[in-house]
Amino acid sequence: MQLEEDHQGPHLNGQHLRPESLMMSYGYNPEWSEMAVKAPIYQTSTFVFKNAEEGKAFFELAYGLREKGAEEQMGLIYSRLNNPDLEILENRLRFWDGAEDAAVFASGMAAISTMLLALLKPGDVVLHSEPIYGGSDYYIKNILPKFGIKSLGFQANMTASEVETLLEESGLAGNLAMIYLETPANPTNHLVDIEACAQLAQKHSTADKKVLVAVDNTFLGPLFSHPLKHGADLLIYSATKYIGGHSDLIAGACLGSMELMKAVKGMRTFMGSMASPWTGWMLMRSLETLKIRMECQARGAEEVANYLKNHPKVERIYYLGDLQDNPAQQAIYEKQCLSAGSMISFDIRGGEKEAFTFLNHLRLIKLAVSLGGTESLAEHPASMTHSDISLADRAHMGIGENMVRISVGVEHPQDIINDMEQAFAKV
Repeated sequence: MQLEEDHQGPHLNGQHLRPESLMMSYGYNPEWSEMAVKAPIYQTSTFVFKNAEEGKAFFELAYGLREKGAEEQMGLIYSRLNNPDLEILENRLRFWDGAEDAAVFASGMAAISTMLLALLKPGDVVLHSEPIYGGSDYYIKNILPKFGIKSLGFQANMTASEVETLLEESGLAGNLAMIYLETPANPTNHLVDIEACAQLAQKHSTADKKVLVAVDNTFLGPLFSHPLKHGADLLIYSATKYIGGHSDLIAGACLGSMELMKAVKGMRTFMGSMASPWTGWMLMRSLETLKIRMECQARGAEEVANYLKNHPKVERIYYLGDLQDNPAQQAIYEKQCLSAGSMISFDIRGGEKEAFTFLNHLRLIKLAVSLGGTESLAEHPASMTHSDISLADRAHMGIGENMVRISVGVEHPQDIINDMEQAFAKV
């Protein structure tokens, strides 16, 4: 028997179900697959139509040739357009953020690039926070200009008035089309005020053009931060990270309104940047434990951060649970974050040599890029994830040669600390 549902989602006994409960079975009917309790992997490239008329109707909807009827459902055509594993996954994923629709991609960069190309045009300007993930930074600054799209960066810890002044003085304000944020910033954990950026976007919107706010929510989402509630129009995820959570897949996601996602999904169809059925099935598996994993990692990170904060070989720590000395950042944290998460960066006393010595002597923590997996990972942003950013820009963003970034996993936090202690002893 299916749950009753309204515009806010499924409900039971008069109460709407919470996202973690919906991750187990929402959007899937066991009768579709021999009463299997879990959705199978629909490893097929194409789907059979009952008749030619049905095929025609499905394509009319897929290509936007007519509006969908009140009771009409989008039919299955071809796995580049739609696939049951992706549709079930997208229906579940949107509940965490309260989004109307979601699209899953072959990677985080596929989600970012597809979204940007779908919603921007030559002559547009993207105002973006800094620092952001190195791949995103390169795409915005080096790939988009080939399509006639300009960009303007602002430091993540700037005030709203400073950002507005920067935009006005640049001479680019008249062509502003999107504000792109990554908050917390990667790897400095600086927070950007989403609500303030949404107000700036509204100020520069016109009757003919709405300035959009897109937020890369990978570091805290979808559990600990919900940017759509603070005025964002679109969310981006590297689903490889916490959503996947086991370092065994590559995927991305974009979420937003039905109207915006129609454009994003349309571009995905023609770019072929969708995720595979196998990836969709694995992400469905991961969503079932998302809340448990992220809460465990956040608890562990708090203990690790307290250890690092008091270590004599640590010059500075970048952690959302330690913002008491920065009232402006603390205020943003209290407004838009539900937890400090499990990402920690710190500056070791010294430079690259000391950072490398520490990293090379870790044993439990793995020296690898990426984040959000069940295992703890450590990396050197200046020479790894952010190495394609110029030295001058890295210095301006606060990404020094002595910075180390840690993604805390689900191991016992005392074991993580013991591993750090023996690595510090070698420095």
